[in-house]
Amino acid sequence: MHLSVICNAAKVFAFMLCIDIVSSELPADQVSAMTSIYDIIHNNTAVWNSVSKTSDPCSWKGVGCTSNNSFINTISLKSSSISTSEFLPFVCNIPTLESLDVSNNQLSSIPYSFFTACGEISGLKELDFSGNRLLGSLPTFYGFPMLERLDFSANRFFGEVGLKLEMLDSLKNLDLGWNRFRGKIPTNLGRMNRLETFVLAANLFRGELPVEITKYKNLRVIDFSQNHLSGSIPVGFGEFTKLEIMILSFNSLSGGIPSSLSNITTLRRFSSNRNTLNGSIPLGMTSFLSSLDLSYNGLTGGIPSDLLSGANLDFLDLSFNDLEGPIPAIGSMKLNLLRLGSNSLNGTFPSASLGSRLGYLYADNNSLSGEIPLDLGVFKNLIHLNLANNGLGGALPPSLGDLTSLEVLNLESNGFVGGIPPQIILQLNRLEKLNIGRNLLNGSITASIGNLASLMELQLGSNQLSGEIPAMPERLQIALNLSHNLFHGPIPDSLSRLQNLQVLDLSNNRLSGAIPGLLTDLRSLTQLLLANNNLSGVVPTFGSRVTVDTEGNKDLICVRGNPAPETPQGERKKSSVVNSEVAIAAACGFPVGLLIAVIARFISRMYRSISGILPAPNSIHTPNVDFKKAMEAVSDHSNITFKTAFSTFYKAVMPSGTTYLVKKIKHTDKIVRFPQHKQLVEELEHFGSLSNPNVMIPVAYVLTLRRAYLFYDFVRGTLYDILHHRTGNKLDWPSRYNIAVGVSKGLAYLHECTFGPIILLDLCSKSILLKSLDEPQISDIELCNLIPPSSSECKYGSATAAGNVYSLGVVLLELVTGKPAVGDGDEVAKWVLSVSEWDQILDSNVCETSIGVRREMAAVVEVAIACVSVSPEMRPNAVNVVQMLLNTRQSDAVED
Repeated sequence: MHLSVICNAAKVFAFMLCIDIVSSELPADQVSAMTSIYDIIHNNTAVWNSVSKTSDPCSWKGVGCTSNNSFINTISLKSSSISTSEFLPFVCNIPTLESLDVSNNQLSSIPYSFFTACGEISGLKELDFSGNRLLGSLPTFYGFPMLERLDFSANRFFGEVGLKLEMLDSLKNLDLGWNRFRGKIPTNLGRMNRLETFVLAANLFRGELPVEITKYKNLRVIDFSQNHLSGSIPVGFGEFTKLEIMILSFNSLSGGIPSSLSNITTLRRFSSNRNTLNGSIPLGMTSFLSSLDLSYNGLTGGIPSDLLSGANLDFLDLSFNDLEGPIPAIGSMKLNLLRLGSNSLNGTFPSASLGSRLGYLYADNNSLSGEIPLDLGVFKNLIHLNLANNGLGGALPPSLGDLTSLEVLNLESNGFVGGIPPQIILQLNRLEKLNIGRNLLNGSITASIGNLASLMELQLGSNQLSGEIPAMPERLQIALNLSHNLFHGPIPDSLSRLQNLQVLDLSNNRLSGAIPGLLTDLRSLTQLLLANNNLSGVVPTFGSRVTVDTEGNKDLICVRGNPAPETPQGERKKSSVVNSEVAIAAACGFPVGLLIAVIARFISRMYRSISGILPAPNSIHTPNVDFKKAMEAVSDHSNITFKTAFSTFYKAVMPSGTTYLVKKIKHTDKIVRFPQHKQLVEELEHFGSLSNPNVMIPVAYVLTLRRAYLFYDFVRGTLYDILHHRTGNKLDWPSRYNIAVGVSKGLAYLHECTFGPIILLDLCSKSILLKSLDEPQISDIELCNLIPPSSSECKYGSATAAGNVYSLGVVLLELVTGKPAVGDGDEVAKWVLSVSEWDQILDSNVCETSIGVRREMAAVVEVAIACVSVSPEMRPNAVNVVQMLLNTRQSDAVED
């Protein structure tokens, strides 16, 4: 019995001994280090609120240990709202550390002792300080023998990089983007030349592209976009053998495109848009590429015959160049987006290729002629087709009705004749915008047009259409333009069902009878244009928010209380523009800012003075603004694109074919007054030096005593329009994600401006314009210091940097949930915080695409919730938001 007890006790002891060996504890020095870190940051962040300081650090959130919990090897405190950096030296007391991630916090400095102590950790491979508020010059790195990845992006570093990183012999991935580094591009980055990823985007680097970086034979990613680089692209860059991504966008590069780049068989993406490149496009450029962006340059010559036939080509943008000649055949079976707009291309449109997955085709503002090919209908995946402002003619082919995925069809300003094919009306059920205005179309509109349930905008103005007006799609929201046609009969009562419609233009027709009183019930209407018809009776009473133009209807009676018929602006020029001293300025894009001239009183002298001096900023090829043509466009209400409380936006087509968006700021807004003229001019001088793809920047402006006219590159529609007035799965998750990142980058750019932060008065989905479905631009930045905050339409954040971030968070929630900022009496931010199940938050139209999409959407919700934190101090800054959003997508690709 006694022996049995002894044996059992021995077994228990042996078992406990084994347990002790398997669950070995952390070394005391590592426990001590983690305890010190805990003590410092516990009151600064909630990341460890749920853990006890005496518990095993390997169980703490963000702490990674070896399989048997014997050593700590990773620490991740990203997105934890940490503002103190006092804990960093204690991290260096963990000699087994391999990775430290403190990204997306609020750190403003790094103690010098961190670099001296952590430099001695032999196994440290990764340091990520991105998305903080680190200020000062880059420290010199000594030691760090195994450091492979260094990320200081999205901070506030300045000065030159120079030789401060030359001792990092193991460095493979370097990201210094979104800072204020100056000087030349560093070329001494470790003596072993192991660099694979080299990102310097959005800094102030100058000088030429150094051919010396070709010594980094393993380079896969180069991103030098958004700097001040000049000179040509080195021919030696063709020597890279592993390069996959090269982004040189938004610089001042000149010269030609080296043909040697076509020798890089691994290259998948090349972007050099928004430069001043010239010469022709070499043959073979797309032999291996999947994405090529050369837009907004000065390229000449023809499009190479093989350019659209690359086996992997998915994205090609050649818009806004000086290319000429015909469009070659589209031979690539993978091509999804093709932009050729605003060139000088001519000849007939090429025949289609069977099986192509082309989704977006833009060839507007060229000189194409002939008819649309009958076989265009083979592009079954086409979503956007824009052939506006060309010389195309003939009848519209019925095969357009075969493009059943089409959402936008823009054929305006051509020479099409005949009727509107019924197939377009009967078969294009997804169509959201139909613009075939300014052609020579005739005949009537089929009654089936009312079945286009997704249609938001219908532009049929300036044709020869006739008959009575049929019932229109009730989803119409942006505009219904039937002006300058031959329609007759009464205005149908059915138009009163268009409750979302903003602009109704029936002017210059042969309509008769009374104006239906039911039109006063259109709650969204801002413009009712009925001029030059045969209408009679009493004009119904419309609210003050509606501009009513009934000029040219001699039998109409305006009773007291109704707005008087609006006099055409062309007749008012003598009392406003002509008799005013006009300050005219053009944003030149040079360091000197804006060219300012004071023009005399008479319109003829004024036109002669400004002709030829209005180039767009950072773009030497954009056609000059013709002020006379612009004023003609502004005087025509059919050119109204949309309207806000502060201003009206008009579309203005120049004689060259270039289209601008002209914002007219009304005198009644009290923006343009003598005491404020100088202030407005000074503001616009600053804005002329800005350059960011996600910020809507005026390229020219005109100030009078009563009005201000601001000119922009043309865009149409707001995020609110697209997101909240659509049916079905229209705005997919990739587009929403790109919009989220783009808006965040635009806001970060504004908040980090070199001449001081630009704080937006109104940031909401109604003030974000879309150049395309994934290219957002923040508007109204030039009004931020000129309008009292009480005038704001969007009330989801105050006019502070933190308030802007809150508003950004609301926009992110709109993108993820599909719900408007305020709807059904509830704010989306409050609603999201009250819901516990993700499935109830995510927009079911897109989240069911895949598990990966749901995961990304959920991650963006977390970013948005951080932005709408009740405490402004707890919200990330805009730069941090950019990095947080980029971190939600696990990809090797580098974002522009």
